[in-house]
Amino acid sequence: MSFYGREEQLKKLHREITNDSMRVMMIYGRRRIGKSELIKQVIRQENIKSIYYECKQTSEKNNTESLSAILSETFQLPKLAFSGIEEVIDYIFKISEKEKFLFILDEYPFLKAEIKGLDSILQSIIDRYKNTAHVKFVLLGSYVETMKNLLDHSNPLFGRIDLTINLQPMDYYDSAQFYSSFSDEDKVRLYAVFGGIPYYNSLIDTHLSVRENIIELIASPEARLSNEIPMYLKAEMSKITNANEVFETLAKGFSRYNDLLTKSHVSSGPTLVDILEKLIKMEVVKRVSPINYENNRKKTGYYISDNLSLFYYRYIFRYSSQMNIMDPDVFFDKYIRDDFESYYVPLQFEEIGRQYLIWQNKKGNITPVIEKIGKYYYDDPVTRTNGEFDVVTQDENGYIFYEVKFKNAPLTESVIREEIDQVKASGLNCYRYGFISRSGFAEKSLADVTYIELADLYQ
Repeated sequence: MSFYGREEQLKKLHREITNDSMRVMMIYGRRRIGKSELIKQVIRQENIKSIYYECKQTSEKNNTESLSAILSETFQLPKLAFSGIEEVIDYIFKISEKEKFLFILDEYPFLKAEIKGLDSILQSIIDRYKNTAHVKFVLLGSYVETMKNLLDHSNPLFGRIDLTINLQPMDYYDSAQFYSSFSDEDKVRLYAVFGGIPYYNSLIDTHLSVRENIIELIASPEARLSNEIPMYLKAEMSKITNANEVFETLAKGFSRYNDLLTKSHVSSGPTLVDILEKLIKMEVVKRVSPINYENNRKKTGYYISDNLSLFYYRYIFRYSSQMNIMDPDVFFDKYIRDDFESYYVPLQFEEIGRQYLIWQNKKGNITPVIEKIGKYYYDDPVTRTNGEFDVVTQDENGYIFYEVKFKNAPLTESVIREEIDQVKASGLNCYRYGFISRSGFAEKSLADVTYIELADLYQ
């Protein structure tokens, strides 16, 4: 499989691996995010000897024997016998006093769950060899909360980890490298469904249409990814009933805490708080506050941050009974097609626009530099209503409002002026306006407007 993106992470890992002393690294992130592929790419690039072991949900004895076999094979040693994991890991560190190599424990939480005090065991070994070993020791894990706990002050490994990488989904631009032969419009649609998870994107068939890929991978019985979201939740949570309730309510477009409490069937406020915090820690739900009310909890919203989860709960979970007895094409046309084009993809296009602005800002292409980006909350005293603008930036000169449109026609100057008048009526004091348009612009004549076309997003 081809490897795309992750340049920043590769640079950091290269710096640690080329260091002559012992280094301890930790890479964590949700399942399918590409942790194992990232470290395998490092091995290929650095051309370094490595012991790569994927921990199993089995006994300590089984893991010890399996790791010992890999050790013997890597260093061409006779069959070795060890009493336990501590002994074999200690031996690996001792070998590294004479030779530099990578030692990777993938899915470390599996081993940690089986062996009591494993964090302390590793801490003792690391301290014992810190001045003599040359090993580059890497811990990988998909259980985000478990891995984050290794960084706590109370954990024995605190202060021993030289590099931590919380591997996040790829952005829209790097994700598009998996399906570069598609049109820019279809790249937006594919990202809207499969997001920045490398595994999902690797399954996209470039010989099929977007519609066909959606049906084949998620929107039909026995589809490749049809059980992906439930399996992920079950792996992280003992009970997923409340998670399903929250996800389905979020997928319908409700984001405020009070709406979630009344629209879902979660039994109580404390239960809702617990489930939201758990989903946030799993990094599948995000808490978002407007940039002009960052500390106001009443104006905070909750959103599904994983695209496939959002698609699944908006269309598949909700209509699973119908999907199981209908022809996939009929199901797609009845329950997905129109809403997908009119609501779902335009919503995700806003996120792409936000990512584009951040990307350009990091590259130094936006002046003055953006200091904040996010939603902007406003009250309308005339209509006694409130609302949010989805993409607003703030810099040293003030606010810039951006409107992101996934329309099948160029934006006209009259439409742009109407949008600007609406912003002014809300009380948002902007010194400039920006428009990101799927179909371009009929004209570009306004001096205080930044025009961004779809092609600009993929250059």
